[in-house]
Amino acid sequence: MASIGPDVRVFKDPAALGEAAAVVLAETANRAVADRGRFSLCLSGGHTPQLLYSLLAQSPHRDLIQWERVHAFWGDDRCVPAEDLNSNYRMAQELLLRHVPLPPGNIHRIRTELEPELAAEDYTLVLRKYAEPPLEWPRFDLVLLGVGEDGHTAGLLPGFPEEPRSPMLAVGGQGQGGTACRITMTPLVFNSARLVVLMAQGADKSRIIARVLYGNTQAELLPVQRINPQDGHLVWMLDAGAANRA
Repeated sequence: MASIGPDVRVFKDPAALGEAAAVVLAETANRAVADRGRFSLCLSGGHTPQLLYSLLAQSPHRDLIQWERVHAFWGDDRCVPAEDLNSNYRMAQELLLRHVPLPPGNIHRIRTELEPELAAEDYTLVLRKYAEPPLEWPRFDLVLLGVGEDGHTAGLLPGFPEEPRSPMLAVGGQGQGGTACRITMTPLVFNSARLVVLMAQGADKSRIIARVLYGNTQAELLPVQRINPQDGHLVWMLDAGAANRA
């Protein structure tokens, strides 16, 4: 591993990136359980976390986590049925959740079968159930996020409203590689997390990574720049391809 900044970590290839992310997740989980009795995890979709989920589903990484103390949430999901190939929930379920002893009651998916506005309202209520006052949502121990070639993260697409006032929103607009509607957490939730890990891999991400990290702040055009935990830590974890312009 090499470092190109105090919170940017570069790994030689996707396999090394996945292994390192699995270690970070397990260590964070164990600290959270020791300190607060549970580990609140916010999962992401996309291609990059797939290797991480597969690693966590098998020994030795699986055996390092007290899964009965884990609560899994999603930062966003597409407006598709839960069994759809484009569902972030389906991807995490197939690669990770069905392979670990996570109690079904600890899996908190977005009900994407509802109408978009209703799904956002429903998940707002779910978040409120696990809120950490004075917040009206959980202060996540770990949020996993990715970044698209257009600078989006989760369902925060270019042109996202400057100051969303609710924790969940239904958003329209054609996202890169996605459908025209998503249900997404907003920066209010992401930026209250204790740790946010932004993962990216591949040379096709290198241009946007350099622009986001070292270019001008253009948060409306590059929503990933909106991720900045106020009382937590942000770590970028990249493979060498994604970092080759940084």
